[in-house]
Amino acid sequence: MRAASIRFNVLRWLALLCAASLLSACGYNDFQSKDEAVKAAWAEVVNQYQRRADLIPNLVNTVKGYASHERETLEAVTKARAQATSVQVTPETLNDPEAFARFQQAQGQLSSALSRLIAVSENYPQLKADAGFRDLQSQLEGTENRITVARQRYIAAVQSYNVLARSFPTNLTAMVFRYPVKASFTVENEKSISTPPAVKF
Repeated sequence: MRAASIRFNVLRWLALLCAASLLSACGYNDFQSKDEAVKAAWAEVVNQYQRRADLIPNLVNTVKGYASHERETLEAVTKARAQATSVQVTPETLNDPEAFARFQQAQGQLSSALSRLIAVSENYPQLKADAGFRDLQSQLEGTENRITVARQRYIAAVQSYNVLARSFPTNLTAMVFRYPVKASFTVENEKSISTPPAVKF
């Protein structure tokens, strides 16, 4: 009787140890921490894009004072800013590839419009000499650098999460608890930038 009781306790403890090791190997807690890391990295990306959007009205008004006949460029920047800020960004955006692509496209259009605006400023020496414009341009450049860093951190966080979601045995946990692979930033003109530029002398 006593031997059966000891054997039962030993089997019970072995079963508990086995269950505990299976739970730790399933990766559920890893998904929680990596998902939160992705959300935090994404929040920083959105924060930096908002910082850029907040700088644009002052930049456009400064340029308008010197280059009022560059109306088409100024309107393009204003329109791109309005479109970029109208795209609703929620944590669910990370799990919706179409919404993520819309957000990325709107931000890309804004980047392109800003590049044209800065290029236009090269034609106006008085504008380039304006201290307010130089300060805004410097803040914008700093923000673009912050956006690049925030995107890199987001890409790294998504990569770490996606490796967990696609690796065995944690991919089984991902299927059971519905942790889909997350979208990452892509380059719109990936094909064109992979082609080496022609060099002519």
